[in-house]
Amino acid sequence: MPLRVKRTYETPIKADGSRVLVERLWPRGMTKEAVAVEAWLKEVAPSTELRRWFAHRPERWEEFRRRYGRELDARPDLWRPLLEASKKKTVTLLFSAHDPTRNSAVALHDYLTEKRRLER
Repeated sequence: MPLRVKRTYETPIKADGSRVLVERLWPRGMTKEAVAVEAWLKEVAPSTELRRWFAHRPERWEEFRRRYGRELDARPDLWRPLLEASKKKTVTLLFSAHDPTRNSAVALHDYLTEKRRLER
C-alpha cells in the first residue's frame, strides 16, 4: 500500500487512508477536525535541536536527512509501526512546513520507503 506525504492545510480525502501527523508542533491555526488525524506521532519527528539547526534552509537539506536518519536508526520503535501499517493500508504522513519537498515528513517518507525496500 502507498505511503504518502501531504501538507496539513490540504483538504483531507478518503484516499489519504490513515492520516498521521509526524511533527513535534501542532500546525498553526488548525483544529483537530480540520487536520483529521488518526494519530499524532510527535516522537518520530526530528529532535528539537535538529529541527532548529535545519531551520528549513535548503543548503542544509542533505545533512538534515543524514542526521535525522541517524536519529531514526536509534529508535526503530518509533517508526516501525508506521512501516507496518503502510504494508496493510495507505498511510499519509502530514506536515505543515511551507516547503513541500524539503521537510521532515518527506525525509521520513524516504527513510521508510528505503526500509521497506530492504525488507523485500
